[in-house]
Amino acid sequence: MRPNHHQFVAFAYVVREGSFSAAAARLGVTQSTVTQHVANLEQGVGAQLLLRGRDGVEVTPTGRELYDLADRLVAVDRALAERLEGFASMRAGRLKVIANAPQPALRIIAAFTARFPEIRIEFGLHDWTTATGMIRSRMADVGLITEAPEHDDWERLCLESTRYVLYCRADSPLAGAGPLRLADLGGQTMILPEPGSLTERLVSARLRAEGLRFARQVTMTTFPVMCEAVLQGVGVAIFLQNSSLIRDGLAQVELVDFAGPQQTWLVATRDRARLRLIAEFTACALAAGA
Repeated sequence: MRPNHHQFVAFAYVVREGSFSAAAARLGVTQSTVTQHVANLEQGVGAQLLLRGRDGVEVTPTGRELYDLADRLVAVDRALAERLEGFASMRAGRLKVIANAPQPALRIIAAFTARFPEIRIEFGLHDWTTATGMIRSRMADVGLITEAPEHDDWERLCLESTRYVLYCRADSPLAGAGPLRLADLGGQTMILPEPGSLTERLVSARLRAEGLRFARQVTMTTFPVMCEAVLQGVGVAIFLQNSSLIRDGLAQVELVDFAGPQQTWLVATRDRARLRLIAEFTACALAAGA
């Protein structure tokens, strides 16, 4: 039997939501209905698309190829629904937003939720490699990504330019030292984001080019944790300027090695960028002065 529209949609939601039960809740149907749709799709395709496990589902190579097309079908469905409803309602819906730094993402989300309080936002903070990969694999609706690469299937909007700085305690001798070079920090304990982050990649490349190394290096997962570590005296950190509202007790010092601006982009696939939810989110990003 030839696969039908409902089977593709059910499959796309299972992949996005990570489980059959979550997909059923999103679609407003029973879990058995979703399970049957996916099973029939696998039978029609002649290959297994999902591997079921205790921790959710894993997409097979064939499933990954099919998911791209299935998710595009979901985007078309949503666009048609918006047309039929006359764009009259923003009283329901969900938007999955990802970023590789807290700001300006949280500032934009605050502006959006103030305007559309009934829209559910799911926000995830990821390293640069993971964030770009999630947009590329269509596992998120919108990405707010530093130095987002160009892609034929993406719409990109530059939101702001910033630069890398050194974060240290306000009472540190480094706080008033003026512009610094990485060569000046050899004796410091350096706090960096986890491997896969843009910061870690750029700093590591610069160290290799200069033949430098830090006396000690500590890896942490998120910028707020890095800030807390600096305040607790663990060491100093390199991150984008004004990446958080955590300011008390911290100083930001210019780094000569990273004088060039780093641009933050709002990114979405072209078909999703035309959806009203994402268009309104983009408008809030511009209005928020990001």
